Amino acid sequence: GQASVCLTLAVLYGIGLTVVGLNSGLLVGIAAGAVSFVPYFGAASGMIVGLAIAFFQFGLENWGHIAAVAGVFLLGQTLESYVLTPRFVGDRVGLHPLWIIFALMAGGALFGFTGVLLAVPAAAVIGVLIRYVLGRYKKSRLYDHEIGHGGGGGGS
Repeated sequence: GQASVCLTLAVLYGIGLTVVGLNSGLLVGIAAGAVSFVPYFGAASGMIVGLAIAFFQFGLENWGHIAAVAGVFLLGQTLESYVLTPRFVGDRVGLHPLWIIFALMAGGALFGFTGVLLAVPAAAVIGVLIRYVLGRYKKSRLYDHEIGHGGGGGGS
């Protein structure tokens, strides 16, 4: 799950920074992708290092390259949040991608950075508990009675 996200981001960042023309772009991209298992840290650290290299390589007179470096990381962060993590991690923990997005947003809003770190594991635990409780309920006599298969009474 998360390893697939990190690998995809490493490739995306590495190729993107190389295409932009950043010296050591491949190395910076792979490193940023490798540490992306900590939410926002990979993109933030990669962007800081990438922008510093771009500033010294291109100077302020060529700000288009500097903006392109920032754009690579913004694109990567957007893809991670809305496509990669919900798809790869959600499939792995048995949750729909929309639930993963909701869990990440709710965790971040309620508990900040710690909430983002704990959102997916907490959502996975809640999902397992809900599936267990529903399974037990559907096997119970109460469920049988409510759908009309139970013996005696209740109907008109």
